Amino acid sequence: MKPVSRVLAVLAVAILPGLSAAAEIKVAVAANFNGTLQKLAAMYKAASGHTLVLSAGSSGALTTQIVNGAPFDVFLSADSARPEKLEADGLAVPGSRFVYALGVPVLWSASAGVVDDEGKVLREGSFRHLAIAEPRNAPYGAAAQQIMSTLGVWDALEAAGRVVKGNSIGQTHGQVASGAAELGFVALAQIKGADGIPGSHWIPPTDMYTPIAQAAVALKRADHPAAAADFLAWLRSDAAARKVIEDAGYGLE
Repeated sequence: MKPVSRVLAVLAVAILPGLSAAAEIKVAVAANFNGTLQKLAAMYKAASGHTLVLSAGSSGALTTQIVNGAPFDVFLSADSARPEKLEADGLAVPGSRFVYALGVPVLWSASAGVVDDEGKVLREGSFRHLAIAEPRNAPYGAAAQQIMSTLGVWDALEAAGRVVKGNSIGQTHGQVASGAAELGFVALAQIKGADGIPGSHWIPPTDMYTPIAQAAVALKRADHPAAAADFLAWLRSDAAARKVIEDAGYGLE
């Protein structure tokens, strides 16, 4: 058993009596993972009896809520830095943090023929607006900025006011899906379906951005610490849950 799994197992066993009754586990979840977690929530309820109550947003905004006392049991961030800091600051359960998914950013347009398979559209500039999540709050937005900086187009697009920044990757997806922005950087999991990816897209090489290692952590303020530990142990080790995550468009460690 890996160290993180041992920690979560010990946490669950230490407070096992609390697992006898069904609980509502309040989960703060990064917007990119919200759709996937909704599927996982149904699976977890069937397996445990516990219900996940989801609050989605940008990782930065959710972290601020946690620091200010929001009563979440679990935090599923879109990065590792914020859960690590919460742990260092004494707001998260030591040793409960682990990477549950590796995010994949995608340049996407809801319309066919807009985005080419090499991302040349970014250099050619044949669009009015490109949407990204706010880089200061959302790891996918930070990755988008890194990708465009690597291509040498960020400064010019930003200066020309052609980059539209959403509060979260969920808002960014909505901007592109509605056509308010012709294209934008979203998470692969937001656009990947059973029939593939609609519109047109480009998946940038991984060496263009810092890996998006999405980490989960149990929070000390949890109303249901036993149930929170049980959920994280399940998310970390259940084969069916891991397959759902992978099928959604994420990598796994």
